[in-house]
Amino acid sequence: MEWVLAIDLGTHGPKVALVGTDGRTLGRAFEPTRLMLEPDGGAEQEPDDWWRAIGTAASRVTEAHPTEAAAVSAVTVTSQWSGTVPISPEGTAAANAIIWLDHRGASHIADTIGGPIRFEGYGIGKVIRWIRLTGGAPGKSGKDPIAHILWLKHERPDLYAAAATFLEPKDYVNLRLTGRAVATFDSIALHWLTDNRDPAAVAYDDRLLRIAGIDRDKLPPLIAATDTVGTLLPDAAAHLGLPSGIAVVGGSPDLHSAGIGSGAVPHFVPHLYVGTSAWISCHVPFKKTDVFRNIASLPSPIPGRYYVANEQETAGACIDLLADVLHPGVDRVAAYAELNEAAAAAPPGSGGVVFTPWLNGERTPVEDSTLRGGFFNQSLDTGRSDFIRSVFEGVALNARWLLGAVERFTKRRLDPITMAGGGAQSELWCRIHADVLGRTIRRAVDPILVNVRGVGLLAHAALGHIDVDDIPGLIPIADTYEPDPEPGRIYDRAYDTFRRIHRTNRRLYARLNRPA
Repeated sequence: MEWVLAIDLGTHGPKVALVGTDGRTLGRAFEPTRLMLEPDGGAEQEPDDWWRAIGTAASRVTEAHPTEAAAVSAVTVTSQWSGTVPISPEGTAAANAIIWLDHRGASHIADTIGGPIRFEGYGIGKVIRWIRLTGGAPGKSGKDPIAHILWLKHERPDLYAAAATFLEPKDYVNLRLTGRAVATFDSIALHWLTDNRDPAAVAYDDRLLRIAGIDRDKLPPLIAATDTVGTLLPDAAAHLGLPSGIAVVGGSPDLHSAGIGSGAVPHFVPHLYVGTSAWISCHVPFKKTDVFRNIASLPSPIPGRYYVANEQETAGACIDLLADVLHPGVDRVAAYAELNEAAAAAPPGSGGVVFTPWLNGERTPVEDSTLRGGFFNQSLDTGRSDFIRSVFEGVALNARWLLGAVERFTKRRLDPITMAGGGAQSELWCRIHADVLGRTIRRAVDPILVNVRGVGLLAHAALGHIDVDDIPGLIPIADTYEPDPEPGRIYDRAYDTFRRIHRTNRRLYARLNRPA
């Protein structure tokens, strides 16, 4: 048995586990980190806090399994995507990390993507080049790393000038592990500065760099996700509780590792991830863009493949907010259990209450940072359980909206769908998704560990311990949920209402929430 130490740096903190060549995970430690939300749309985290939490979680794992830890052949990292860490010339974090929730760069990206003749806010010549080379274009919401970097350039020019490079969160952790600053073909994609026409040979494009106004020397060299970044530094090894000199494999962002860890490796095999955010994705054999629904196929960490990239901003985050409001100060696990029990007590349809889960705007299938969440159609008869269940259902209704867009993109009916992430720990939520989507939902074993498992198995494949095509057979399915037609009819009506709420109120959201 070969073992890999896999690190999954999520928004709320890192999960760490040992992953074997048979797909088993050992250890499973988590350590929380702090999220700082600013009133101007900022969302930041402290890179040193990430590193502290990674060391704490990893040490728990290696101390609990010393025999396996001594046999670890590699370390690898997956993490939240679409973040930016400014790196000093000394190789340390020069400031807080700007993460995927941050939209302060919206005005600067609007200036960058515009032109004399526009389509949906984009200059025609620019967007044609972006789509032809990258597969997509910078989002107007300002949440992509290109917008983070432009915000720093215009609003924090001293910090921009002093930075040696800018790294994604995953690549920052690799820097701490090895001393080498690089990005992988998949992690760099949301900078929209690379030619992705050959997913095995991604490279920066000089004209895209000129359009963006970002200096090439501020960006890291590129490697494949399956390449070795370097070897574990002595200080980093001590921090994790491992011997030094172990290989560090490139790794991948969370969207990509979740697909691998849920077994969605062959083309057109889908998975639904419900964590802080949510997505529905699969591998595809082509490069394609849907500019109207903000979906593109981008380079996969599996060499030579593409991956359908999309994201819905807040899924599990809606349950987090509910827990904070209804159970302040209560342990999250206990709060989630109570919310799940209350939601199960309400009937399908939540007594007619519809919840919209757009707490931080939306990316896909519409890109609109001004959308907001809310409860609709409550009455004096609406009970606590109705409110709670409507949040579970609202996230699933949003997933149905996304599923329609992804199936148009792939030209396939995606069924069955493997559900993973923290949200898949709830049997009720799996059942709701099956009935709302009208699709068979399969729940992966240990769904909260799919990112750790996925990036660990990817590293094993990179090191030649297994073949990539072996991975689906290493992912057991815990449960299967078939759609029930009776609640399905209730959800059909709720979905129609859900879409009408968006169409009717989108201009009102824009007026209320557009930045001054």
